[in-house]
Amino acid sequence: MVGKDVRATGVEVRPVAGHIGAEITGVDLTDDLDDAVIAAIRAALLRWKVVFFRGQRLDHAGHVALARRFGRPIAWPRRGSASPPDVPEIETTADRLELSGRYGMERAEWLHRRNDTLLHPWHSDWSNHLDPPAATMLRAETVPPYGGDTTWANLAAAYAGLSAPVRDFVDGLRAEHRLGVGYQPRPGHDAYVEHLLGHQTATAHPLVRVIPETGERVLFVNGFYVEQIIGLSRPESRAVLDMLLEQAVRPEYTVRFRWEPGSVAFWDNRATVHMAPRDAAHLDFPRTMHRVLIAGDVPTGVDGKPSEPLTGGPGGERP
Repeated sequence: MVGKDVRATGVEVRPVAGHIGAEITGVDLTDDLDDAVIAAIRAALLRWKVVFFRGQRLDHAGHVALARRFGRPIAWPRRGSASPPDVPEIETTADRLELSGRYGMERAEWLHRRNDTLLHPWHSDWSNHLDPPAATMLRAETVPPYGGDTTWANLAAAYAGLSAPVRDFVDGLRAEHRLGVGYQPRPGHDAYVEHLLGHQTATAHPLVRVIPETGERVLFVNGFYVEQIIGLSRPESRAVLDMLLEQAVRPEYTVRFRWEPGSVAFWDNRATVHMAPRDAAHLDFPRTMHRVLIAGDVPTGVDGKPSEPLTGGPGGERP
């Protein structure tokens, strides 16, 4: 239900799935939004983990200005980025071209070598950092007429859905989040392995982190960055992580979004994992998206202890 304070702003929040996701209407994101509207959006984000807006007319400057109302946008590195040179906070991804030619590999080979399991593509952004982004704001410019959906999962609901003995077990564990996990090197020279060796970033994060604003515990798992739970053997880590990732992405904890030009998705990067489209690479349609990441803080576990750097530090290398 939408509270009276939300209705008074003209903002309407419509949940779209049982555990995660809500569509927000009554807001033109190009307006100079007052503090009450920003508070209503923030409350919906904390409750539903990802919120969606349709029919928006944001440009790059407006996108960054909107993100700034919720925190500090992160500037992207310039290395071969498709981002506009005058707006460093924007990352642009252009369908199949995004990974083509990267580190000397075409997209198909790149995906094959970095995706070692079916759960691997599920991730939160940059969790190898000591201070992963708090939130992500993604807007669609051009989308295919079909295919290209994004899916999110609610990590708070996933944690709550574990049995009490398993919750007690994972509350005290920490996991290593590391850039390049699961990557299968190419024979001979491999430019991506060189990149990993020169720009490695890894962090020991609590396997269960606490969201400061709500006190919620979330299952801080990430198929893209994690393969080792500290203190467990590699086979034990694999078994536990597979179990937890399967729990995190159970269909009842997920929402799938059909993009349209002008759609905006805004999600809590601390309390969700998401999976980019897996069904559009073979389609001859453009898909151009623009992303802004909002800076976060150092996660804290159930025991009150913060994450610790293993290699690198805050604001380290992106994938």
